[in-house]
Amino acid sequence: MPRPIKLSVIFPAYNEEQNIGKAVDSALQVLEKIADDYEVIVVNDGSRDSTEKIVQQIYGHNGLVRLISHRRNIGYGGSLRSGLEAAKYDLIFFTDADLQFDLKEILNLLRWIQEYDLVIGYRLKRSEGFRRRFYAWGWGLLIRLLFDLKVKDIDCAFKLFRKEVFDKISVSSLGAFINSEILIRAKKCGFTVKEVPVSHYPRLAGKGSGARLRTIYKAFHELFKLYRELK
Repeated sequence: MPRPIKLSVIFPAYNEEQNIGKAVDSALQVLEKIADDYEVIVVNDGSRDSTEKIVQQIYGHNGLVRLISHRRNIGYGGSLRSGLEAAKYDLIFFTDADLQFDLKEILNLLRWIQEYDLVIGYRLKRSEGFRRRFYAWGWGLLIRLLFDLKVKDIDCAFKLFRKEVFDKISVSSLGAFINSEILIRAKKCGFTVKEVPVSHYPRLAGKGSGARLRTIYKAFHELFKLYRELK
């Protein structure tokens, strides 16, 4: 693995009061063992629950945890962009705050980051219902047809990047399309990508927003906007 490891970990979070504390604790425990310098960035995207308060109360005096708060809900992509802009270390990793991934598996990504610019996870077995899996299959097929982007699991929220990737590409998506936009623009710039299998677990608390009509509409709107731009 690369040495020294200097790593920024980003958690976009919307109404994750039941998960955010465990997610940050898990990250801190893993990073303490594997990284020389690190930070955990929580981006509270206008949550209406106690997500922001929990981070402030538990980690307010911990210099390794940074809180960015949006006054209103912007969207997953907007949260991720805020985290990317704030990240200060050479390697940037992001995942969701819903505890559906095991942070210890970041080691499997770090093993490849010296050889590739992006190391991205793909879920060996998606812990979701048939409808969500079918939507994901259709979305992946559409992205492949429109942009010739051949990856196994575009929206898997377990991704590691070299910071230089975001020094050269600029992303504009505010919604869930940002996962696709990052990979599409990185491919266009010639960055190399490695795919690594990761575990995926059921969400035990809170409620995801990925299947909402508003989220889906925004993703399609941003998809065709990028298609028009690139084609």
